[in-house]
Amino acid sequence: MPTPRHFLVDDDLSPDELDLVLEDAARRKVNRYGTGSDRILEGKAVALIFEKPSTRTRVSFEVGVSELGGHPVVIDASTTQLGRGETLEDTAMVLSRYCAAIVIRTFGQDRIERLAAASSVPLVNALTDFAHPCQAIADLQTIQERRGTLSGLTMTYLGDGNNVAHSLMLAGAAAGMRVRVATPPGYEPIDQVVKRARAIATKTGGAVVVTSDPLEAAKDADVLYTDVWASMGQESESASRLSLFQGYQLGDQAVDAARNDVIVLHCLPAHRGEEIAASVIDGPHSAVWDQAENRLHAQKALLAFLLERSG
Repeated sequence: MPTPRHFLVDDDLSPDELDLVLEDAARRKVNRYGTGSDRILEGKAVALIFEKPSTRTRVSFEVGVSELGGHPVVIDASTTQLGRGETLEDTAMVLSRYCAAIVIRTFGQDRIERLAAASSVPLVNALTDFAHPCQAIADLQTIQERRGTLSGLTMTYLGDGNNVAHSLMLAGAAAGMRVRVATPPGYEPIDQVVKRARAIATKTGGAVVVTSDPLEAAKDADVLYTDVWASMGQESESASRLSLFQGYQLGDQAVDAARNDVIVLHCLPAHRGEEIAASVIDGPHSAVWDQAENRLHAQKALLAFLLERSG
């Protein structure tokens, strides 16, 4: 049986491997259709399983697989046997016989771990409630192309200590960044993730800080980042979160506290006037649309990396 290389959480890539993927992502962006663009998936299929709604993740993976020469097989879990009780393990073993890789957007991290354990082809986390690692690679690519480097930069995340915050801490630490996460009390990222990120940072020269003071976190930041205050599945909490998170908006005050050339990021979809001000997301500091585009290039580089190292 082949030994697959999976990508379930950000630190499945070492710092050196992350550098390689980012370098390849930058190359693919410049040479998207040019001579020499590889088609590593020629004649192969990739299963794209969606148990949660998606726009950017679905389209960027569909287009990316196609541009790598492959056939994207988009699977709505609710219309397959997964939605009728077939086990994750059985699903993984069957799809491994058909497809060169499996990409899944799902709920608990345990679901993707069970799939990976039974899969003989690379499996990619396209979002779980625990982490959003493909997004973080695209985020780092966006920062790097604006600044030319990542190591030593300060990235501040304002809002809920959710899956996006987890991935930013892990990936940012691996890149040698100083990552600050500011959340309301009680909404901090999981301690386990904070400890893992800090352990990585000790080896790369980075740092990870968790605080409840948004303006202190934004002070002199190179990057300001936010996400929706109520993620998928938390819609019933939207009203209560709206009042709790008001002070954590990525607004003009946060931008003024940051560096003059601060980069503003948001993984989208955005709610203007809530977690981010319209003047900020549509303003001169915003790199949000480059960030969204880079999902495509980063994921192509990631798939190529995993396939080349699975044997």
